Amino acid sequence: MNKVIGFIGLGIMGEAMAANLIKKSGCKVIVYDIIPEKIEVLTKLGGKKASSVEQLSADSDIIITMVPASKQTIEVYENILKGLRKNALCINMSTIEPDTHLKIVDLVEQKQANILDAPVVKSKAAAIEGKLGIYVGGREECFAEALPILSCMGEQIKYMGGHGKGLYMKICHNMLVAAIQNGVNEMMVLASKAGLALEKVIPAVSMGGGQNAYLDTKGDMILNENFEPAFSVLNMHKDIHIAKQIAQAYELVLPALDISTDIYDQAVEKYASLDFSVTYKVVKEKNHI
Repeated sequence: MNKVIGFIGLGIMGEAMAANLIKKSGCKVIVYDIIPEKIEVLTKLGGKKASSVEQLSADSDIIITMVPASKQTIEVYENILKGLRKNALCINMSTIEPDTHLKIVDLVEQKQANILDAPVVKSKAAAIEGKLGIYVGGREECFAEALPILSCMGEQIKYMGGHGKGLYMKICHNMLVAAIQNGVNEMMVLASKAGLALEKVIPAVSMGGGQNAYLDTKGDMILNENFEPAFSVLNMHKDIHIAKQIAQAYELVLPALDISTDIYDQAVEKYASLDFSVTYKVVKEKNHI
């Protein structure tokens, strides 16, 4: 593919995603982040440094954004629009409110350019390996154009429908993840209080229908209370609140979502930078354990 890719946002996930584009895409990859040291890491791998978002936009056929939240995404796209080429393709891989993305869609299309929403699931390890899951919303012909690029970063890529549908799917996914993790947390607190050895509880659960990925992958973190972030409390707190806003807009009653919102509101005050499985400690604290 003879395209120039611009990548904005070289954080925990974005750095690995951009690195895979540099290694696999066969394209020139221009990179930008507000932290200069992060740009240097990627230029050592073969990426090209952008002096600004506007310059990156003007020089790119495909522009990928991977920044933390809506505020930063809006700020980035305000600068992208200054240099955006006609018929360029933007790929918003940040997890933000779908309504905010739809406002950005209008601005991009006014410039006669195109945009997809393509948020990711899984964690840093999958980003490094190029094995992310990616949900995509937008025009189907743009999805076809983007697929070879997305395939450099993910191994499971699913087109969900029109603009915003990738983001709705991501929020639904993370709402479920939060509820499952809280089920794990509560089960382990109850098991411990009942005098069961937690190192025996985890394999015992796997014998029945209660086995789940979050007990399997987060169990050791909980046992050792080592909550190095693969996906932070801060990020899950953001996603849960987006889910809450959507549920309220549809006038839905979702009790498990209410519980998750309460748990993450407490967790973000003390544990914002730690892995979201640290919510186990919040459940313990609620029970004065």
